[in-house]
Amino acid sequence: MQAKFWARLVAVATAPPHKFAGGGYWEAMKGDMAGWFEVRVDGPGRHHYRLFCLLDNAAEGVERPLLVVVCGLDKPFRTTLSSAEYAGVRELGREYLKRNPRPLA
Repeated sequence: MQAKFWARLVAVATAPPHKFAGGGYWEAMKGDMAGWFEVRVDGPGRHHYRLFCLLDNAAEGVERPLLVVVCGLDKPFRTTLSSAEYAGVRELGREYLKRNPRPLA
């Protein structure tokens, strides 16, 4: 699973991300999650794993925009994440963006 996520993130980051044709595993989100991107991997039993990402063009001290993985969530097949879970993702994104220089791992 980790290898699939890594391969997809590398493919997106080298595309560059705004021009990457997602093939169903890199998707721009809509509505309350506009500005966010989702990397998708399905695991055993079609369990869904998601990484929520931002493209950061305003980070100080870096030469290129950053592809930032903010958090990951999972859900069983044919279910949706709750509005509270999406709100939690957005809050983590706000926390990341309010600091500049950015906290990088």
